[in-house]
Amino acid sequence: MAIKNDHYTYRVTWSADDDEYVGLCAEFPSLSWLAGTPESALKGIRNVVADVTEDMKSNKEKIPEPIAIKNFSGKFMVRVPPEIHRALSIKAAEAGVSLNRLASSKLSN
Repeated sequence: MAIKNDHYTYRVTWSADDDEYVGLCAEFPSLSWLAGTPESALKGIRNVVADVTEDMKSNKEKIPEPIAIKNFSGKFMVRVPPEIHRALSIKAAEAGVSLNRLASSKLSN
């Protein structure tokens, strides 16, 4: 049975290797569920996540927080080689924007 008010991040995709749809959960990357229809794959992975979280609760394990309810600051650090940093700085200057604006634009595409 699926979790009530489930806020986890699910995805259903086609698996050519298995010739079935596979249901996945971003917060539980080791779990999956194969099924003949996308709807069954989603239902299956939601049930697996419910079972796993119930088991984790009973064993007093830390249950992953759903990505959808996490607060994000909008900041993260990316390390690049100095030559890429220089090239991006030049592109930003030529475009008349900040390096941050240029990087944000490139990451959002």
